[in-house]
Amino acid sequence: MDSRANFSIMDHNQPPMIGTATPRGLHEFTASHVIARYAKAGTRAVDLGAGPGAMAERLSALGCEVTAVDRDPALYQGNHRFVTQDLNHMAFASELGMASFDLVVAVEVIEHVESPINFLRNVAQLLAPDGVAVITTPNVDSLPARLSFLLEGKIRMMDEVSDPTHISPIFSDLLQRQFLPRAGLKLAEHLLFPPKGYQLTRKTLAWPLALAAAVFPGDSVLGDNHIFVFKAAT
Repeated sequence: MDSRANFSIMDHNQPPMIGTATPRGLHEFTASHVIARYAKAGTRAVDLGAGPGAMAERLSALGCEVTAVDRDPALYQGNHRFVTQDLNHMAFASELGMASFDLVVAVEVIEHVESPINFLRNVAQLLAPDGVAVITTPNVDSLPARLSFLLEGKIRMMDEVSDPTHISPIFSDLLQRQFLPRAGLKLAEHLLFPPKGYQLTRKTLAWPLALAAAVFPGDSVLGDNHIFVFKAAT
């Protein structure tokens, strides 16, 4: 089912000299279709799991005042404020600044943490009043993922040929029913990437699966990645 090319794909539309190991085009799509609607000059933004700093550069280009956060400072290539922090820490928000950010971004991060609920709770604590969080993660609800589990009993993009640090699959229904209420967040918007199909599935299967997805229930059968926009629950 799977092309097995679902990890370490470089996004060649990134700012010069800074690459990323996220799926090709995900950073660009997320920045242009989602983040650009929430970012403006002076927006206080934090990029959690910043890696080399590609998204931090995009946020800066949109006018944000950027803080980049990662546990490995040796990876960071950007020019913005950088804070070394392990996102598995139970209270990392208190060290970054409670209610300090208008925009919290975490691209392909939550699937790497040991406790997604704790991560989301800290995200909620980072948000300033009226702030938003933009979080992406592999779509384990997609039709290819469902078929992979049915046929092989394995979670797509979480199996033995995927990134070995993918340890926490995020199922959309469980996220909305259980995780968000416990974390103090609510879902404001949900997009999928790619929006109308799949790029991590072999081309000979991608189009038939995209057509077949029309008859399956749920709002996540298309796309390789979820893009969630959260706000603090009121």
